Amino acid sequence: MFIDRVQVYVKAGDGGDGLVAFRREKYEPMGGPAGGDGGNGGDVVFEVDEGLNTLMDFRYQKHFKASRGENGMSKGKHGKNSEPYVIPVPPGTTVRNADTGEVIADLVDHRQQAVIAQGGRGGRGNIRFANARNRAPELAEKGAPGEELYVELELKVLADVGLVGFPSVGKSTLLSVVSAAKPKIADYHFTTLAPNLGMVRTDDERSFVMADLPGLIQGAHEGVGLGYQFLRHIERTRVIVHVIDMSGVEGRDPYEDYLAINHELEQYDKKLLERPQIVVANKMDMPDAEDHLEMFKEQLEDDLPIFPISAYTKSGLRDLLFEIVNTLEEIPKDTFETRDQEESEERVVYKFEGDDDSFNITRDPDGAYVLSGPKIERLFKMTDFNRDESVRRFARQMRHMGIDDALRERGAEAGDTVRLLDFEFEFIE
Repeated sequence: MFIDRVQVYVKAGDGGDGLVAFRREKYEPMGGPAGGDGGNGGDVVFEVDEGLNTLMDFRYQKHFKASRGENGMSKGKHGKNSEPYVIPVPPGTTVRNADTGEVIADLVDHRQQAVIAQGGRGGRGNIRFANARNRAPELAEKGAPGEELYVELELKVLADVGLVGFPSVGKSTLLSVVSAAKPKIADYHFTTLAPNLGMVRTDDERSFVMADLPGLIQGAHEGVGLGYQFLRHIERTRVIVHVIDMSGVEGRDPYEDYLAINHELEQYDKKLLERPQIVVANKMDMPDAEDHLEMFKEQLEDDLPIFPISAYTKSGLRDLLFEIVNTLEEIPKDTFETRDQEESEERVVYKFEGDDDSFNITRDPDGAYVLSGPKIERLFKMTDFNRDESVRRFARQMRHMGIDDALRERGAEAGDTVRLLDFEFEFIE
Protein backbone atom coordinates (compact mmCIF):
# COMPACT_ATOMS: atom_id res chain seq x y z
CA MET A 1 0.00 0.00 0.00
CA PHE A 2 1.27 3.46 -0.90
CA ILE A 3 0.94 5.94 1.98
CA ASP A 4 1.91 9.53 1.19
CA ARG A 5 0.52 11.53 4.13
CA VAL A 6 0.47 10.77 7.84
CA GLN A 7 0.50 12.55 11.21
CA VAL A 8 2.77 11.36 14.03
CA TYR A 9 3.73 12.41 17.55
CA VAL A 10 7.40 12.94 18.44
CA LYS A 11 8.88 13.52 21.89
CA ALA A 12 12.53 14.32 22.47
CA GLY A 13 14.22 12.94 25.56
CA ASP A 14 14.17 14.85 28.83
CA GLY A 15 17.44 15.90 30.35
CA GLY A 16 18.86 13.87 33.23
CA ASP A 17 18.53 15.23 36.76
CA GLY A 18 21.40 16.96 38.50
CA LEU A 19 22.57 15.45 41.78
CA VAL A 20 22.94 16.82 45.29
CA ALA A 21 26.04 15.17 46.75
CA PHE A 22 29.01 16.04 48.97
CA ARG A 23 32.60 14.89 49.22
CA ARG A 24 33.21 12.28 51.88
CA GLU A 25 36.99 11.68 51.68
CA LYS A 26 38.84 10.65 54.82
CA TYR A 27 40.97 13.78 55.08
CA GLU A 28 38.26 16.20 53.88
CA PRO A 29 35.90 16.42 56.87
CA MET A 30 34.33 19.61 55.50
CA GLY A 31 34.14 18.42 51.87
CA GLY A 32 32.21 20.64 49.49
CA PRO A 33 29.51 19.86 46.94
CA ALA A 34 30.20 17.09 44.43
CA GLY A 35 26.93 16.51 42.59
CA GLY A 36 27.35 16.19 38.83
CA ASP A 37 25.15 17.46 36.01
CA GLY A 38 22.59 15.32 34.22
CA GLY A 39 23.09 14.32 30.59
CA ASN A 40 21.17 15.88 27.72
CA GLY A 41 18.10 14.13 26.35
CA GLY A 42 18.14 12.61 22.90
CA ASP A 43 16.95 14.55 19.84
CA VAL A 44 14.36 13.15 17.46
CA VAL A 45 16.00 13.16 14.02
CA PHE A 46 14.50 12.29 10.63
CA GLU A 47 16.97 10.85 8.11
CA VAL A 48 16.41 10.13 4.43
CA ASP A 49 16.72 6.48 3.42
CA GLU A 50 16.63 6.08 -0.36
CA GLY A 51 15.52 2.46 0.09
CA LEU A 52 12.09 3.64 1.24
CA ASN A 53 9.38 4.84 -1.13
CA THR A 54 6.33 5.12 1.11
CA LEU A 55 5.30 6.30 4.58
CA MET A 56 3.73 2.90 5.25
CA ASP A 57 5.79 2.26 8.40
CA PHE A 58 4.26 5.30 10.07
CA ARG A 59 0.80 3.82 9.71
CA TYR A 60 1.61 1.25 12.38
CA GLN A 61 3.82 3.32 14.66
CA LYS A 62 2.74 6.90 15.24
CA HIS A 63 4.48 7.73 18.53
CA PHE A 64 8.24 8.21 18.71
CA LYS A 65 10.00 9.04 21.95
CA ALA A 66 13.75 9.52 22.43
CA SER A 67 15.43 8.37 25.64
CA ARG A 68 16.23 10.74 28.48
CA GLY A 69 19.71 11.71 29.60
CA GLU A 70 21.46 9.91 32.45
CA ASN A 71 21.27 11.50 35.90
CA GLY A 72 24.32 13.22 37.36
CA MET A 73 26.60 11.23 39.66
CA SER A 74 28.75 11.85 42.70
CA LYS A 75 32.31 13.18 42.56
CA GLY A 76 31.17 15.72 39.96
CA LYS A 77 30.60 13.10 37.27
CA HIS A 78 28.46 14.17 34.35
CA GLY A 79 25.56 11.93 33.35
CA LYS A 80 25.74 10.39 29.88
CA ASN A 81 24.06 12.25 27.05
CA SER A 82 21.37 10.26 25.28
CA GLU A 83 21.86 9.24 21.65
CA PRO A 84 19.52 10.83 19.09
CA TYR A 85 16.53 8.80 17.96
CA VAL A 86 17.00 8.54 14.17
CA ILE A 87 13.85 7.76 12.18
CA PRO A 88 14.21 6.81 8.48
CA VAL A 89 11.93 8.51 5.96
CA PRO A 90 11.74 8.19 2.16
CA PRO A 91 13.30 10.87 -0.08
CA GLY A 92 10.81 13.60 -0.94
CA THR A 93 9.33 13.86 2.57
CA THR A 94 8.15 17.26 3.78
CA VAL A 95 7.76 17.68 7.56
CA ARG A 96 5.31 20.24 8.92
CA ASN A 97 4.25 21.28 12.40
CA ALA A 98 0.73 19.88 12.55
CA ASP A 99 -0.53 22.76 14.73
CA THR A 100 0.98 25.75 12.91
CA GLY A 101 1.47 24.35 9.39
CA GLU A 102 5.07 25.61 9.41
CA VAL A 103 7.50 23.65 7.24
CA ILE A 104 10.16 22.17 9.54
CA ALA A 105 12.17 20.27 6.95
CA ASP A 106 12.16 19.26 3.29
CA LEU A 107 14.12 16.01 3.06
CA VAL A 108 15.32 15.03 -0.41
CA ASP A 109 18.90 13.70 -0.50
CA HIS A 110 20.06 10.32 0.80
CA ARG A 111 21.29 10.51 4.43
CA GLN A 112 20.04 14.10 4.78
CA GLN A 113 19.01 14.75 8.40
CA ALA A 114 16.82 17.22 10.25
CA VAL A 115 16.32 17.63 14.01
CA ILE A 116 12.56 17.65 14.49
CA ALA A 117 12.45 17.79 18.31
CA GLN A 118 15.30 19.05 20.49
CA GLY A 119 16.28 17.06 23.56
CA GLY A 120 16.11 18.70 26.99
CA ARG A 121 19.20 20.08 28.71
CA GLY A 122 20.53 18.11 31.63
CA GLY A 123 19.88 19.55 35.08
CA ARG A 124 22.79 21.11 36.96
CA GLY A 125 24.18 19.40 40.05
CA ASN A 126 24.80 21.22 43.33
CA ILE A 127 28.48 21.71 42.44
CA ARG A 128 27.23 24.37 39.98
CA PHE A 129 25.46 26.42 42.66
CA ALA A 130 28.33 26.79 45.11
CA ASN A 131 29.45 30.37 45.75
CA ALA A 132 31.11 32.44 48.46
CA ARG A 133 27.84 32.90 50.36
CA ASN A 134 26.66 29.31 50.06
CA ARG A 135 29.54 26.86 49.92
CA ALA A 136 27.45 23.73 50.44
CA PRO A 137 24.19 24.20 48.52
CA GLU A 138 21.53 21.52 48.78
CA LEU A 139 20.22 22.54 45.42
CA ALA A 140 20.11 20.82 42.03
CA GLU A 141 17.97 21.04 38.93
CA LYS A 142 15.87 18.39 37.32
CA GLY A 143 16.44 17.86 33.62
CA ALA A 144 14.67 20.17 31.18
CA PRO A 145 11.79 18.54 29.32
CA GLY A 146 12.40 17.62 25.69
CA GLU A 147 10.34 19.16 22.92
CA GLU A 148 7.17 17.35 21.93
CA LEU A 149 4.86 18.02 19.02
CA TYR A 150 2.65 16.50 16.37
CA VAL A 151 4.14 16.62 12.88
CA GLU A 152 2.58 15.96 9.51
CA LEU A 153 4.64 14.02 6.99
CA GLU A 154 3.86 14.42 3.32
CA LEU A 155 5.62 12.42 0.62
CA LYS A 156 6.06 13.80 -2.87
CA VAL A 157 7.58 11.22 -5.18
CA LEU A 158 10.96 12.03 -6.66
CA ALA A 159 10.95 11.33 -10.39
CA ASP A 160 12.59 12.89 -13.42
CA VAL A 161 9.47 12.56 -15.55
CA GLY A 162 5.80 12.71 -14.61
CA LEU A 163 3.05 11.26 -16.80
CA VAL A 164 -0.06 13.43 -16.65
CA GLY A 165 -3.42 13.15 -18.34
CA PHE A 166 -7.04 12.19 -17.92
CA PRO A 167 -7.93 8.73 -16.57
CA SER A 168 -7.64 5.84 -19.05
CA VAL A 169 -5.45 7.66 -21.59
CA GLY A 170 -2.76 4.95 -21.33
CA LYS A 171 -0.27 6.30 -18.79
CA SER A 172 0.05 3.01 -16.89
CA THR A 173 0.39 1.03 -20.10
CA LEU A 174 3.13 3.38 -21.31
CA LEU A 175 5.08 2.99 -18.07
CA SER A 176 4.72 -0.79 -18.15
CA VAL A 177 6.19 -1.12 -21.67
CA VAL A 178 9.16 1.25 -21.20
CA SER A 179 10.20 0.02 -17.74
CA ALA A 180 10.02 -3.00 -15.46
CA ALA A 181 7.20 -1.42 -13.42
CA LYS A 182 3.97 -3.40 -13.17
CA PRO A 183 1.22 -0.85 -12.54
CA LYS A 184 -2.38 -1.99 -12.38
CA ILE A 185 -4.00 -1.76 -15.83
CA ALA A 186 -7.75 -2.15 -16.34
CA ASP A 187 -10.57 -0.91 -18.56
CA TYR A 188 -12.04 1.60 -16.11
CA HIS A 189 -11.22 5.06 -14.81
CA PHE A 190 -8.94 5.73 -11.83
CA THR A 191 -7.21 2.36 -12.05
CA THR A 192 -4.10 4.12 -10.69
CA LEU A 193 -4.79 5.31 -7.16
CA ALA A 194 -1.17 5.97 -6.17
CA PRO A 195 2.01 6.93 -8.05
CA ASN A 196 3.99 4.14 -9.71
CA LEU A 197 7.70 4.56 -10.40
CA GLY A 198 9.75 2.88 -13.08
CA MET A 199 13.38 3.09 -14.21
CA VAL A 200 13.56 3.67 -17.97
CA ARG A 201 16.68 2.88 -19.97
CA THR A 202 17.19 4.03 -23.56
CA ASP A 203 19.02 2.14 -26.31
CA ASP A 204 22.16 4.23 -25.74
CA GLU A 205 22.24 3.23 -22.02
CA ARG A 206 20.96 6.50 -20.60
CA SER A 207 18.32 6.22 -17.87
CA PHE A 208 15.76 8.21 -15.92
CA VAL A 209 12.92 7.68 -13.43
CA MET A 210 9.37 7.96 -14.74
CA ALA A 211 6.28 8.30 -12.53
CA ASP A 212 2.79 7.25 -13.55
CA LEU A 213 0.63 9.64 -11.54
CA PRO A 214 -3.08 9.26 -10.75
CA GLY A 215 -5.39 10.64 -13.45
CA LEU A 216 -6.70 14.17 -13.30
CA ILE A 217 -10.22 15.44 -13.79
CA GLN A 218 -11.58 18.96 -13.93
CA GLY A 219 -11.56 20.62 -10.51
CA ALA A 220 -8.63 18.56 -9.18
CA HIS A 221 -6.92 21.70 -7.85
CA GLU A 222 -9.93 22.12 -5.55
CA GLY A 223 -9.76 18.53 -4.35
CA VAL A 224 -12.18 16.98 -6.86
CA GLY A 225 -11.41 13.33 -7.66
CA LEU A 226 -7.91 12.48 -6.49
CA GLY A 227 -7.15 16.21 -6.22
CA TYR A 228 -3.96 16.97 -4.34
CA GLN A 229 -3.08 13.27 -4.23
CA PHE A 230 -1.97 13.84 -7.81
CA LEU A 231 -0.95 17.46 -7.97
CA ARG A 232 1.52 17.53 -5.09
CA HIS A 233 3.54 14.74 -6.71
CA ILE A 234 4.01 16.55 -10.01
CA GLU A 235 5.86 19.36 -8.20
CA ARG A 236 9.13 17.44 -8.00
CA THR A 237 9.28 16.21 -11.61
CA ARG A 238 11.58 17.98 -14.09
CA VAL A 239 9.74 17.10 -17.30
CA ILE A 240 5.99 16.71 -17.77
CA VAL A 241 4.88 14.15 -20.34
CA HIS A 242 1.29 14.95 -21.26
CA VAL A 243 -0.45 11.78 -22.46
CA ILE A 244 -3.54 12.38 -24.62
CA ASP A 245 -5.98 9.80 -26.00
CA MET A 246 -6.16 10.51 -29.73
CA SER A 247 -8.66 7.75 -30.44
CA GLY A 248 -11.65 9.73 -29.18
CA VAL A 249 -13.45 6.48 -28.31
CA GLU A 250 -14.82 7.99 -25.10
CA GLY A 251 -16.26 10.97 -26.92
CA ARG A 252 -13.75 13.48 -25.51
CA ASP A 253 -11.97 16.06 -27.61
CA PRO A 254 -8.14 15.69 -27.39
CA TYR A 255 -7.54 19.44 -27.54
CA GLU A 256 -10.11 20.13 -24.81
CA ASP A 257 -8.40 17.48 -22.67
CA TYR A 258 -5.05 19.18 -23.22
CA LEU A 259 -6.43 22.57 -22.15
CA ALA A 260 -8.23 21.12 -19.14
CA ILE A 261 -5.14 19.37 -17.74
CA ASN A 262 -2.94 22.46 -18.16
CA HIS A 263 -5.64 24.56 -16.49
CA GLU A 264 -5.53 22.29 -13.43
CA LEU A 265 -1.72 22.53 -13.30
CA GLU A 266 -1.88 26.33 -13.55
CA GLN A 267 -4.53 26.64 -10.85
CA TYR A 268 -2.44 24.53 -8.46
CA ASP A 269 0.88 26.26 -9.18
CA LYS A 270 1.51 28.55 -12.16
CA LYS A 271 5.19 27.59 -12.16
CA LEU A 272 4.31 24.06 -13.25
CA LEU A 273 3.64 25.40 -16.73
CA GLU A 274 7.26 26.57 -16.87
CA ARG A 275 8.42 22.94 -16.85
CA PRO A 276 9.35 21.42 -20.20
CA GLN A 277 6.31 19.55 -21.51
CA ILE A 278 6.18 16.84 -24.13
CA VAL A 279 2.85 15.87 -25.70
CA VAL A 280 2.29 12.16 -26.33
CA ALA A 281 -0.48 11.32 -28.77
CA ASN A 282 -1.38 7.82 -27.59
CA LYS A 283 -3.60 5.08 -29.07
CA MET A 284 -2.57 5.90 -32.63
CA ASP A 285 -3.41 2.28 -33.57
CA MET A 286 -7.11 3.11 -33.24
CA PRO A 287 -9.36 4.20 -36.16
CA ASP A 288 -9.72 7.98 -36.66
CA ALA A 289 -6.64 8.65 -34.47
CA GLU A 290 -4.72 10.14 -37.42
CA ASP A 291 -7.55 12.56 -38.21
CA HIS A 292 -7.82 13.60 -34.58
CA LEU A 293 -4.06 14.18 -34.42
CA GLU A 294 -4.10 16.46 -37.47
CA MET A 295 -6.96 18.46 -35.98
CA PHE A 296 -5.12 18.65 -32.65
CA LYS A 297 -1.98 20.03 -34.31
CA GLU A 298 -4.04 22.72 -36.08
CA GLN A 299 -5.65 23.80 -32.80
CA LEU A 300 -2.49 23.71 -30.69
CA GLU A 301 -1.04 27.18 -30.22
CA ASP A 302 1.86 26.16 -27.94
CA ASP A 303 5.18 25.22 -29.55
CA LEU A 304 5.53 21.76 -28.02
CA PRO A 305 7.00 18.53 -29.39
CA ILE A 306 4.28 15.99 -30.24
CA PHE A 307 5.05 12.26 -30.44
CA PRO A 308 2.43 9.92 -31.89
CA ILE A 309 2.73 6.50 -30.25
CA SER A 310 0.80 3.38 -29.43
CA ALA A 311 1.66 2.01 -26.02
CA TYR A 312 -0.33 -1.11 -26.94
CA THR A 313 1.69 -1.92 -30.09
CA LYS A 314 4.86 -0.23 -28.75
CA SER A 315 5.26 1.92 -31.86
CA GLY A 316 6.92 5.35 -31.64
CA LEU A 317 8.43 4.71 -28.19
CA ARG A 318 12.11 4.91 -29.19
CA ASP A 319 11.91 8.49 -30.47
CA LEU A 320 9.84 9.54 -27.45
CA LEU A 321 12.35 8.18 -24.95
CA PHE A 322 15.26 9.86 -26.73
CA GLU A 323 13.42 13.18 -26.66
CA ILE A 324 12.74 12.81 -22.94
CA VAL A 325 16.32 11.92 -22.00
CA ASN A 326 17.75 14.69 -24.20
CA THR A 327 15.44 17.22 -22.52
CA LEU A 328 16.45 16.00 -19.06
CA GLU A 329 20.14 16.46 -19.84
CA GLU A 330 19.51 20.13 -20.55
CA ILE A 331 17.87 20.71 -17.14
CA PRO A 332 19.94 20.77 -13.91
CA LYS A 333 18.34 18.69 -11.16
CA ASP A 334 17.91 21.67 -8.84
CA THR A 335 16.40 24.00 -11.46
CA PHE A 336 12.83 23.78 -10.18
CA GLU A 337 11.86 24.39 -6.58
CA THR A 338 8.68 23.14 -4.99
CA ARG A 339 6.30 25.48 -3.26
CA ASP A 340 7.35 24.05 0.10
CA GLN A 341 11.02 24.81 -0.60
CA GLU A 342 10.19 28.40 -1.53
CA GLU A 343 7.93 28.88 1.49
CA SER A 344 10.49 27.41 3.86
CA GLU A 345 13.24 29.66 2.46
CA GLU A 346 11.02 32.70 2.87
CA ARG A 347 10.27 31.77 6.44
CA VAL A 348 13.87 31.25 7.56
CA VAL A 349 14.91 34.13 9.82
CA TYR A 350 18.21 33.84 11.64
CA LYS A 351 17.84 35.46 15.03
CA PHE A 352 18.67 34.90 18.65
CA GLU A 353 15.76 33.27 20.43
CA GLY A 354 15.87 34.00 24.14
CA ASP A 355 13.51 32.66 26.78
CA ASP A 356 9.86 33.54 26.33
CA ASP A 357 9.11 35.21 29.67
CA SER A 358 5.44 35.71 28.88
CA PHE A 359 2.85 34.10 31.13
CA ASN A 360 -0.91 34.06 31.43
CA ILE A 361 -3.17 34.18 34.49
CA THR A 362 -6.76 32.93 34.35
CA ARG A 363 -9.31 31.82 36.97
CA ASP A 364 -11.05 28.51 37.38
CA PRO A 365 -14.72 28.31 38.42
CA ASP A 366 -13.67 27.51 42.00
CA GLY A 367 -11.83 30.85 42.21
CA ALA A 368 -8.30 29.47 41.93
CA TYR A 369 -5.77 31.41 39.86
CA VAL A 370 -4.31 29.36 36.98
CA LEU A 371 -0.79 30.22 35.88
CA SER A 372 0.61 29.17 32.49
CA GLY A 373 3.51 30.06 30.20
CA PRO A 374 6.43 28.28 28.49
CA LYS A 375 9.22 29.52 30.77
CA ILE A 376 7.43 29.18 34.10
CA GLU A 377 6.22 25.69 33.20
CA ARG A 378 9.75 24.65 32.25
CA LEU A 379 11.19 26.07 35.49
CA PHE A 380 8.49 24.24 37.43
CA LYS A 381 9.39 20.92 35.80
CA MET A 382 13.08 21.49 36.56
CA THR A 383 12.51 22.19 40.26
CA ASP A 384 12.95 19.51 42.94
CA PHE A 385 10.16 20.34 45.38
CA ASN A 386 11.47 17.81 47.90
CA ARG A 387 14.23 20.27 48.87
CA ASP A 388 13.49 23.53 50.64
CA GLU A 389 16.35 25.34 48.95
CA SER A 390 14.98 24.42 45.53
CA VAL A 391 11.50 25.63 46.50
CA ARG A 392 12.90 28.97 47.67
CA ARG A 393 14.80 29.33 44.40
CA PHE A 394 11.63 28.68 42.40
CA ALA A 395 9.80 31.35 44.46
CA ARG A 396 12.57 33.85 43.66
CA GLN A 397 12.33 33.00 39.95
CA MET A 398 8.59 33.65 39.97
CA ARG A 399 9.12 36.96 41.72
CA HIS A 400 11.79 38.07 39.25
CA MET A 401 9.45 37.25 36.34
CA GLY A 402 6.84 39.59 37.84
CA ILE A 403 4.32 36.85 38.57
CA ASP A 404 3.76 37.91 42.20
CA ASP A 405 2.90 41.47 41.17
CA ALA A 406 0.66 40.24 38.37
CA LEU A 407 -1.29 38.04 40.77
CA ARG A 408 -1.80 40.99 43.12
CA GLU A 409 -3.07 43.09 40.22
CA ARG A 410 -5.59 40.35 39.43
CA GLY A 411 -6.83 40.55 43.03
CA ALA A 412 -4.99 37.64 44.61
CA GLU A 413 -4.81 37.79 48.40
CA ALA A 414 -3.00 35.79 51.06
CA GLY A 415 -4.41 32.28 51.23
CA ASP A 416 -5.73 32.14 47.66
CA THR A 417 -4.99 29.02 45.60
CA VAL A 418 -2.67 29.24 42.62
CA ARG A 419 -2.45 26.35 40.13
CA LEU A 420 0.48 25.59 37.86
CA LEU A 421 0.13 22.45 35.74
CA ASP A 422 -0.88 19.74 38.26
CA PHE A 423 0.49 21.59 41.28
CA GLU A 424 -1.40 23.84 43.71
CA PHE A 425 0.19 26.28 46.15
CA GLU A 426 -0.97 29.04 48.43
CA PHE A 427 -0.39 32.68 47.67
CA ILE A 428 1.43 34.39 50.57
CA GLU A 429 2.03 38.10 50.91
